[in-house]
Amino acid sequence: MKKFILILLVMMLSAAGCSSASSEEKPDENIQTIGILLSDTGLGDGSFNDSAFRGLERARDELGILFDYREAPDGNFEEALEELVAQDHDLVIGLGFSIQEALEKVAKEHPKQQFLLIDGSSELDNITITFKEQEGSFLVGMVAAMKSKSNKLGFIGGADAPVIHRFEKGFEQGAKYVNPSITILKDNANNFGDAALGSSIAEKQIEQGADFIYPAAGFTGVGSIQAAQKAGIYSGGVDSDQYFIAEKSVVTSMLKKIDNAVFNLTQQLVSEGSISESSFELGLKEDGVGLAPVRITELTDEESKKIKEATDKIISGEVSIETN
Repeated sequence: MKKFILILLVMMLSAAGCSSASSEEKPDENIQTIGILLSDTGLGDGSFNDSAFRGLERARDELGILFDYREAPDGNFEEALEELVAQDHDLVIGLGFSIQEALEKVAKEHPKQQFLLIDGSSELDNITITFKEQEGSFLVGMVAAMKSKSNKLGFIGGADAPVIHRFEKGFEQGAKYVNPSITILKDNANNFGDAALGSSIAEKQIEQGADFIYPAAGFTGVGSIQAAQKAGIYSGGVDSDQYFIAEKSVVTSMLKKIDNAVFNLTQQLVSEGSISESSFELGLKEDGVGLAPVRITELTDEESKKIKEATDKIISGEVSIETN
């Protein structure tokens, strides 16, 4: 079982490594501790989980917190959450909508434990964070339409779920904001952890004429991006800046700033002893989502201006994005 990550040991051993404590008990009651259950695909997904983990690493290094984490590739989320609760953390985080049901069940059994659900909305007395993925995806859609020569784009989702629909709807509306006649090819992988599947879906869309692939599918999406690079076409990343996954394909990424959200809430927990609000929805205005640097190709001055104008209009509410 992985133990608490102690900042002093980390500094002695490696700047980014993890280490074990000799006990699951808190070593100091004055130190805030956090437990996190990562979503299905776990660490190394290059996007969602890795971003949350970076936020906790930053909180460890800058705020002196301790944290522990669990992965549950077998889908036994309840057991993993129970393990974290047993460690008496100040906050237990469930990462991803797929964990919501298990988190709500465990929360009912442990009413004194403070929980945080990221990427889901709960009716229980827990803290929840959701993101306006549609706003960042709108901007990716604009870039895709600006750079497409075939007027066909591909979207690949990891599940039939509201959060994935927000990616899809934002991307489509952003593309049509630039070119109303553009075509969006859409496929649902129903999987977040199969790079080979993502690659095969992308290849099918490329055969149908898509020259820009945008996957919101975790590690499955990594396969899609790599297939796009192999085919010599553009793609867009999600959650983290995925340029380094395929440096000849990824033009930009929709940044879902989970790391910032986790760090900011941890900072409030450390400074105030608790988190005052119960619900957060983070979009462009709140700096919860954004656009990674545009690489490989260049935007013209007019294109850059149009994206800036659209960003301002989304923030002001002049441009609204339908998610249903």
